[in-house]
Amino acid sequence: MWNETTTDVGVPIPNKKSSIGLIKPAVIESVEPGSIGEELGLEAGDKLVSINGIKPRDIIDYKFLIVEEELIVEIQDLGGKTHLIDFEKEPDEGLGIVFTEALFDGLLQCNNQCPFCFIDQQPSGHRQSLYLKDDDYRLSFLYGSYLTLTNLKQSDWQRIEQQRLSPLFVSVHATEPELRGELLRNKRAGLLMKQLGWFAKRNLQIHAQVVVCPGLNDGLALNRTLQDLASYAQGSWPAVLSTAVVPVGLTRFRPKNDGLKPVDIECANKVINQVEVLQQEFKATIGSHFAWLSDEWYLIAGQSLPIRSAYEDLPQQENGVGSIRHFLESMDIATSTLPKQLQKPKQCSWVVGQLVQQALTPACRRLNQIDGLTIHLYGLPSPYWGQEQVVTGLLTGEDLLKGLEGQNLGDQLLLPSVMFKQDQAVFLDDMTLEQLRNALDVPIRIVHGADDIVAAVIQDS
Repeated sequence: MWNETTTDVGVPIPNKKSSIGLIKPAVIESVEPGSIGEELGLEAGDKLVSINGIKPRDIIDYKFLIVEEELIVEIQDLGGKTHLIDFEKEPDEGLGIVFTEALFDGLLQCNNQCPFCFIDQQPSGHRQSLYLKDDDYRLSFLYGSYLTLTNLKQSDWQRIEQQRLSPLFVSVHATEPELRGELLRNKRAGLLMKQLGWFAKRNLQIHAQVVVCPGLNDGLALNRTLQDLASYAQGSWPAVLSTAVVPVGLTRFRPKNDGLKPVDIECANKVINQVEVLQQEFKATIGSHFAWLSDEWYLIAGQSLPIRSAYEDLPQQENGVGSIRHFLESMDIATSTLPKQLQKPKQCSWVVGQLVQQALTPACRRLNQIDGLTIHLYGLPSPYWGQEQVVTGLLTGEDLLKGLEGQNLGDQLLLPSVMFKQDQAVFLDDMTLEQLRNALDVPIRIVHGADDIVAAVIQDS
């Protein structure tokens, strides 16, 4: 039997080698022209084994290791031959290489059983990456993905402190220990407040997220959660920088009798009123609204979105907090100078989730004032997920085929990039853009923001 030691914030740690996956050589995806990597003769497909004798566990280690002026890099070429390359460089100079993955020793996956987990509410049979439950602090630091802190070992906490991996993004849901343990179905989840104290003591920081499940962690529980988090948001170096409050998302694939309720209009209005009162309290005590509601709350409630300044510096924009207001602001700028007419008449269709259609209608109306231009804005539900009111990023290829059947799509169909897997034209149901294009028989353009949408509709075909 292993002897075990435990930190006050982590989980039992076997006095044995780490159970994390083996460190694999990092595969090079591309080499920047004119970079040190190119000068060294590195090519796509080569593998980085070590730097100064140390095997990097991930892209974070790699960035720490290459700051040295004198480097000995171990490379395995496409033929399997190993090379030791000794060179000097400036301390702030990178090697100009991109890797196929950010983690070289495997992904830390979630050890919770949250009944509201969206990954568990998907149908089987699709690409494997859709079912990976990421709970990795390194991806949280690098890309802003949310983790729960329940699976961190002593060595992980030590690394976060030593390498100053901050801020991290933490799914809180509740701060009352017993309730958080019930929500995550993990007794270790109750350590959260001690963990926040650990961050505060070391001047490390987090952004927090609360997924509200009606009847479980709303009402008084939500008040306590936000006030507990705000207690760590004070001083010159707050441990908690911001909190996003988002509604639970439920699909038709979730288990029956899971005890979860969808957010309805009544619930949305209640939560808006509750959080907006707390925002004013936080503004008076810590100088920031601190806790923000995602756009969905206002759209579900049928209320107007807050003004742009209410979101301050948009700390939770990637979590859907103020993203529509920011887009509308960008659209105002992008449409500030429009042509009075097009040289050749043009019809376009623009697809969004049904939940956001009304908010985007004024922007579409403004573009339709251009003589010769007609834009059809289609707000679609999602039969695939079983949701009428859905955000744009959850629309699947199947939803588009059903929702656009018989509609006038014009000369071009505009699809927001949030519908697709990053860097790949694939929807959440594994339908490809090419398959959709062939089925609809219309030119399709992926658009990435307000400027891109305006350029797509006013430029010559």
